[in-house]
Amino acid sequence: MSIRLTFWGVRGSIPVPGPTTVKYGGNTSCLELRFGDEDRLIILDLGSGIRELAGLVMKKDLPRGPIRTSVFLTHTHYDHIMGFPFFTPIFIPGTELDIYGPVTYEEDTLDKIVGDQLQYRYFPVRLEELRASINYHPLKEGSRDLGGGLKVTTKYLNHPILVLGYKFEFGGKVLCTAYDHEMFRNVFDVKPDDPGYDEAAVKEGEIAAREENEKVQQFYKDADILVHDTQYTHKEYLAGKIGWGHSSFEWAINSAHKAGVKHLVLFHHEPLRNDQELEGLHRAYLSSIRGRTRMKLSLAQEGRTFEV
Repeated sequence: MSIRLTFWGVRGSIPVPGPTTVKYGGNTSCLELRFGDEDRLIILDLGSGIRELAGLVMKKDLPRGPIRTSVFLTHTHYDHIMGFPFFTPIFIPGTELDIYGPVTYEEDTLDKIVGDQLQYRYFPVRLEELRASINYHPLKEGSRDLGGGLKVTTKYLNHPILVLGYKFEFGGKVLCTAYDHEMFRNVFDVKPDDPGYDEAAVKEGEIAAREENEKVQQFYKDADILVHDTQYTHKEYLAGKIGWGHSSFEWAINSAHKAGVKHLVLFHHEPLRNDQELEGLHRAYLSSIRGRTRMKLSLAQEGRTFEV
């Protein structure tokens, strides 16, 4: 009774293929989850990495029968859905796909946001030409029994549009995600000499931000694996990235440690950061926490599998 996680896309914002991103990968978010001896497949996000995952599914899963799986979207920003037209099983008769995710703009339903990529102005194949049966399910915060001993719980995170963190529980093991996510801040925090300063509002803002950050930590408390947004260093974050909806390495490491996470996987890599720079940061943060925590710290890498 295990959970196996394989990364097929690890970058944030935009695909960045090339010689400087070969080792850790240049595709945008796509995670493959496998559960138990039955090798049940769940997909997280439809970033550009799903093209390679599609090849595996066609080779490994299709010979055993029609593809029947679920996709959970963290949110609908383009880097997390752009690979959908290249997921080969949607062109195969008998495929059954359930797509779950949050919807920020109620006038545009999940099927429209994802499916509208398949029209001639964007792509040479229209949505109507797909052979798969695809069902869409808007999600909010809550828990859902997926059957077979698998449970998923969702949690709203902090991003410019609605984003969900996911907690998958199976066989006594827990895998969580927290991306794209930025720590909650006191939006009323201004200096006392500012004309808009309101002491009561500042105090209330501090309390609200602290409570929301504690809720997120509670969500992934004691997780066996946590995949967390670490697009920026703390210095980069302060130098113009506040409010962009992403976390720093320092925040993610500290928060995961406080929550008792067993294994933190650093994810959603900055597209301008090359392999060598990622490895340098990883070494530096490993050194900074050595002897101070039992938590394991890894870099998300395309093709790499973690098992609990």
